[in-house]
Amino acid sequence: MSKHAPLSAPLPATAQTCRERLVELQDEIASIKTQIATADIARQARRGALDAQWFHRAKTALRFKQQELARVSAHLAALSGDFPRDRFKDTLIDVLREHLPDDAWQSALAVARERQGREVGHG
Repeated sequence: MSKHAPLSAPLPATAQTCRERLVELQDEIASIKTQIATADIARQARRGALDAQWFHRAKTALRFKQQELARVSAHLAALSGDFPRDRFKDTLIDVLREHLPDDAWQSALAVARERQGREVGHG
């Protein structure tokens, strides 16, 4: 067994495989938490100490699983296009560009830039 952190697992290629991996990770995280809790109850019953190395390995494994869960969740959101507000804004901009005359579009851009503090230049 390596004493170093494992390399990041490759992200699933599809939204469905992301969902499947999320379920697996949630089960693995629950299992690790149960093992830690069980070991702590046993420690309390015998009024002893936990095996420090085992506890550290378990907490490290838990942290890695939680980090992977976060990565896969973010990847799923990106694959699913799970940003409805951003998609709506993009669609609204496309519709306005199609329907507004150029001078009205440029005027709207000027107002938006002024409100935004000229942070972003759109064309």
